[in-house]
Amino acid sequence: MISMLFKARFVGVVGLALLAGVWPMAAQASGGLGLGTAAGFAVLADSTGLTCTDSTVTGPVGVSSSSTAITSTRCKMQVQVASGAYADFLTTYNNYKGLIASVGCPPAQTLSGTLAGATLGPGVYCFPAAATLTGTLTLTGTGPWTFEIGTGGTGALTATNFTVLGSNPCNATWWVSQAVTLTTSAFQGTILAGADITLTGTSLAGRALATGAVTMTGSNTFGCTATGTLGKRHCNQGVGNGPEGCDPGNSNQGDSSRSNDELGGTPGDPGRQGGNGKETSVSSQTTADGGSSAVVVAKVNVKHDASVAQASAPIKGNGHEKSKAKGKSK
Repeated sequence: MISMLFKARFVGVVGLALLAGVWPMAAQASGGLGLGTAAGFAVLADSTGLTCTDSTVTGPVGVSSSSTAITSTRCKMQVQVASGAYADFLTTYNNYKGLIASVGCPPAQTLSGTLAGATLGPGVYCFPAAATLTGTLTLTGTGPWTFEIGTGGTGALTATNFTVLGSNPCNATWWVSQAVTLTTSAFQGTILAGADITLTGTSLAGRALATGAVTMTGSNTFGCTATGTLGKRHCNQGVGNGPEGCDPGNSNQGDSSRSNDELGGTPGDPGRQGGNGKETSVSSQTTADGGSSAVVVAKVNVKHDASVAQASAPIKGNGHEKSKAKGKSK
């Protein structure tokens, strides 16, 4: 009897352990990560707020309710109330949390350090506590990859100058027990945060889904579709124009420190002082509902306009008008 009970318990533990390893990977392989209607959203925030400054989001942005505080300054994004999608996200987040609490993290899957220079194939990886990342992480294969931060109960994800290189961003998942802060980074994957998400000077190829507020400053987010493919994005190479999460032609040859674009950089000499006679005026127009402002750019050719004005004005004081008048009186 005792032997049978031990076997039953052993089989139950093994089954649960297998479920913990297989469930996230199977959900990702299905293309939806188990997110339900939340899978089609690039950003989700709760009622505590959504703040966006000088940022772009490719894909829908959802808030949990109509009472959510939304602040948008020079941002390109489409915000909508998505209470159903937000509820689906919370279900997925809590499913992960329950499995992690039941099984923990096997020693072979435990990570430590900054992950600088690390290369990881498909699998489930975890940090028992907080993770502070920098450098470059390379993901090999097509995934899925699952990263669990704070499996011991608490732990935030902080990344600074951190680059993730991989071929399938929508097949990477970062479950985080607490807040996520990404600064001057090129990140990949779907973030499931247990608190706020803050993106500063960062390119995110994936999703930013928070149980708290979302703040984006000088950042670009390229969301995944419901089928698990990355949304279309425009690469605009050039020093100082900010990261877009892409490097056309592999110009940095796999080394983000060589990129003249993804790390921002300092613009070169803009040319001789005083301009070249062609000036650009920029004005801001704010919508009536206080939403993001539209920028109107008007190009003016100063030299051309001056010559036109001179040609259309009466010519005085140079003797030509007087001589013509005399000619007509004869």
